[in-house]
Amino acid sequence: MLVAAAVCPCPPLLVPEVAGGAAHELDAARAACYDALAVLSAARPERLVVAGPAAGDGLARLAAGARGSLRGFGVGVETVLGAPVRGAAGDSGEPELPPSLTVGSWLLQRVGWRSAPVAALAVGEELDPERCAAAGRELAGGAERLALLVMGDGSTCRSPKAPGYFDERAADFDAAAARALGAADLAALRRVDPELAAELGAAGRSGWQLLAAAAEGAGLAGRLLYDDAPYGVGYFVASWS
Repeated sequence: MLVAAAVCPCPPLLVPEVAGGAAHELDAARAACYDALAVLSAARPERLVVAGPAAGDGLARLAAGARGSLRGFGVGVETVLGAPVRGAAGDSGEPELPPSLTVGSWLLQRVGWRSAPVAALAVGEELDPERCAAAGRELAGGAERLALLVMGDGSTCRSPKAPGYFDERAADFDAAAARALGAADLAALRRVDPELAAELGAAGRSGWQLLAAAAEGAGLAGRLLYDDAPYGVGYFVASWS
């Protein structure tokens, strides 16, 4: 049973050590993420699952204790998913977290998350909507109080200097995504076109559609806490409770 959710962007630049002297440019995004995590904690979940995009079209589950690293981005930042809580044990044999989940793990460590045991789900950016929905329903199908932290960015094509250059469709795509996330509009999230999302580099699409399915029947209300496109990439923070 899903009781709360947070949607956060997942650029490594969210981590100040990666951003360096430009770290202040994402201060507002970080603050919004912290606020969204506070709402998750207040919902008194019995389990937290962090879902984030990864390469491919599959799903991979990772247990508490899985490690992530941002050494590939030139800094020595390392994370451990969900410091063990209530007896949850880490598994040194777990595969390494992808960057999106490493950023999610970093956020949890930054706020000192201790509210519930943590696990993670790497969701392939190319995973089709039907499988996203099936995974979301499976996650929320139990009786335990579940919270979701969904990592993922919008389009990468909002300006000529953006990673995906400029695409005139990007602003409308991001505006629609922001509205849907802010309103907890499940139908609108289900309608996000995976092909268009891929063309615009929107890595968050698969996670958003997983969230939409997990929230079916939960009656959650949404609130948009952040919507901007620094560096030409759409970043959103939303809180559902």
